[in-house]
Amino acid sequence: MTANRIQQVALAHFAEHGYAETSLAMIAEEVGIKKPSIYAHFKSKDDLFLRVVQNVFQSELDYITKLAEANREMPLKQLLPLMLTTYQERYDTHPDMKFMLRTSFFPPAGMEQEVMERLYTYLDTLEKYVASRISAAVQAGEIADVNAEQAATAFLCLLDGFFVELLYGGPERASRRLEAAWLFFWRGLS
Repeated sequence: MTANRIQQVALAHFAEHGYAETSLAMIAEEVGIKKPSIYAHFKSKDDLFLRVVQNVFQSELDYITKLAEANREMPLKQLLPLMLTTYQERYDTHPDMKFMLRTSFFPPAGMEQEVMERLYTYLDTLEKYVASRISAAVQAGEIADVNAEQAATAFLCLLDGFFVELLYGGPERASRRLEAAWLFFWRGLS
């Protein structure tokens, strides 16, 4: 129970303040334990951070794939924008998504490789899923005969740009850019 609570509190602090500005003392105080008690569950701040990274990336991947699977019958033209707007909603309301994006773009010094491995696992899995949905849409005649892998890669590029705008430009700018990019992306598929 305490290890989970430590991770929850750490996530909130890392999402809000970043790795460097979050101390184990801050986390321990909010959890209601002494700082040395954290070491009963985690070897170091780095260990705690990487466990949070692993859990968040997996949790976010599970969330978006479950959303897509729950809407399996939805036309691709509606499903892909739903996925994109869901990312924005989660960014605005869930520390998990904010943490995931902040960590992906600004991994702590010395942990870049570990963070990038988890990020690329996330993105590669998402890309394969999107490619399978695009392939099914091609077979159903919903969209033009396109290379599903290339179309999925293009979708991930659109997603990357959207994520950057969420971090730097805010929700209004992100929505405006997404709307324009989506229009041209969809024209390429149809």
